[in-house]
Amino acid sequence: MKTVDNYIFFEQKALIRVDFNVPLDAHYNITDDTRIRAALPTINKILKDGGAVILMSHLGRPKEGPTEKYSLKHVVDHLSKLLNIPVSFAADCIGSVAKEASSALKPGEILLLENLRFHKEEEKGGVDFAKQLSELGTFYVNDAFGTAHRAHASTAVVAQFFPNNKCFGYVMSGEIASVNKVLNFAEKPFTAIMGGAKVSDKILILEQLINKADNIIIGGGMAFTFVKAQGGKIGKSLVEEDKLETALKILKTAKEKGVNIYIPVDAVVADNFSNDANKQTIDINVIPDGWMGLDIGPKTEAIYADVIANSKTVLWNGPMGVFEMSSFESGTKSVAEAIVSATKKGAYSLIGGGDSVAAINKYKFGKDVSYVSTGGGALLEYIESGSLPGVEAIEK
Repeated sequence: MKTVDNYIFFEQKALIRVDFNVPLDAHYNITDDTRIRAALPTINKILKDGGAVILMSHLGRPKEGPTEKYSLKHVVDHLSKLLNIPVSFAADCIGSVAKEASSALKPGEILLLENLRFHKEEEKGGVDFAKQLSELGTFYVNDAFGTAHRAHASTAVVAQFFPNNKCFGYVMSGEIASVNKVLNFAEKPFTAIMGGAKVSDKILILEQLINKADNIIIGGGMAFTFVKAQGGKIGKSLVEEDKLETALKILKTAKEKGVNIYIPVDAVVADNFSNDANKQTIDINVIPDGWMGLDIGPKTEAIYADVIANSKTVLWNGPMGVFEMSSFESGTKSVAEAIVSATKKGAYSLIGGGDSVAAINKYKFGKDVSYVSTGGGALLEYIESGSLPGVEAIEK
């Protein structure tokens, strides 16, 4: 894998695709700078080598060109403080403004370009747009794993203009290494924990994992499709009626391949989708009419914790219940604690997907697991397909 460690950037102008798609409040203050902090080691390595840095990113989903709300100028001061050096800003990412700013850049200096998505050609993968971006630097570094599954101009197309001068930054290389470790070099037993609302979102990933994992743990809303498919009564729990056959097919395939699939045996159910709803714990196959399952129950927690404790590799994607509500967070917290415990005993744990990451951060377990992925959609697509446009563009 070609990373920034394989190169010396002395007098190079490194054009780095970062993921600065950070949340801003009403006053344009950054409310979570995790993605910016993740990019700092790559930036600092290039500066230390005696190179200059040109940063490009998207922010939000602007629909009609430049918008104040989505301007990356709101990131400049915070980035300057984190790096402890001034960061200059170009009010466009192509054209004379960007060209003049990049031309004036000296070794040790940083330039942040305006939001790439202010130009529709970015998401369309425009070759001419990518060429204009490429003219700003002498070396291309992709360090934006969160967008590596998009064949956009700045993530996949621009790399062709740097046939010999391109590599991954530390975020990208860390993500790729962690996924490869889990998918291709997993120490057994390998347990994959799949949660979230819908089976339809996870069909492809489940099909891949049946070929890789020893155990697959199911939780969240998607569990009720599996329960109903097998004849259980689920009340008014979330269900995908058109995926009942799919669920049965997944169970059949897993059995044929000797993979253990664990489905909840009990559930915490409520009479309303509310933290203050009446609730009870019940066998998951006999949920009364008018009640909905919002978390796994204590018996399921114990079974899942035992499976995780005996695992050497753990992949977690998706919560066990509506963990945002304190009344229904026990299952998700229990799984998180079990993963932390297994990691302490030597297991390798990869946490991926927005809600799983949110849960790990909520319980402050980020430093107690092996790796927390920054790219939810990108991670899932990588597992599903085995590669990503942004990865292939560097590896070509």
